[in-house]
Amino acid sequence: MPQRTFFRSPAEELRIELTRKSLHVLILFCIPLLDIAPALPIIGLVAGMVVYSVSELLRHRGIMVPVIASITEKAARRRDGNRFVLGPVTLALGALLSLLIFDPLQAKVAILALGVGDSFSSLIGKSFGRIPMPLSGGKSVEGSIFCLVTVLVAVFLLTGKFVPACFVALTTSLVEFWPTKDWDNVLIPLAAGIAASLVF
Repeated sequence: MPQRTFFRSPAEELRIELTRKSLHVLILFCIPLLDIAPALPIIGLVAGMVVYSVSELLRHRGIMVPVIASITEKAARRRDGNRFVLGPVTLALGALLSLLIFDPLQAKVAILALGVGDSFSSLIGKSFGRIPMPLSGGKSVEGSIFCLVTVLVAVFLLTGKFVPACFVALTTSLVEFWPTKDWDNVLIPLAAGIAASLVF
């Protein structure tokens, strides 16, 4: 596959992040699917991982799968370089593990934390972040605060329980803080699900 140059302006980096997080929030569709039939989101996630992985392997051999490959290239971060873009796989894996490990309510909380907290913290951090967080790999105080607030609101709206929602939101923001790259897609929902299992 030909080498690409990954020098991007801040505006282009923000556009890429908007593209990524627009796709990221689609994971929230697992929640209504879970209410219809528990097997539906599991089947959808496994199928999605297989289709995406095949598309990405073909892309690296110069074969562009329509739609999927072009979206992948538009959403690729500089750190992805010319490597296999792992984000969609870890995103689906995080939601899948949540569905397999936790009960339905806890799984919904975990997927909310993944789809809402991680997405909005990144967008706010890149758009308005001014105060760096030590040891976070470049993340900002503003992004972490927004992660906590959005997860708190989302979980409270889902459950109607404020104090448990605070606990889940705090857990999510603490995990999101660490610079785990694409693996935060797995760690965040697992941490949120464990927190939910303690309070719901």
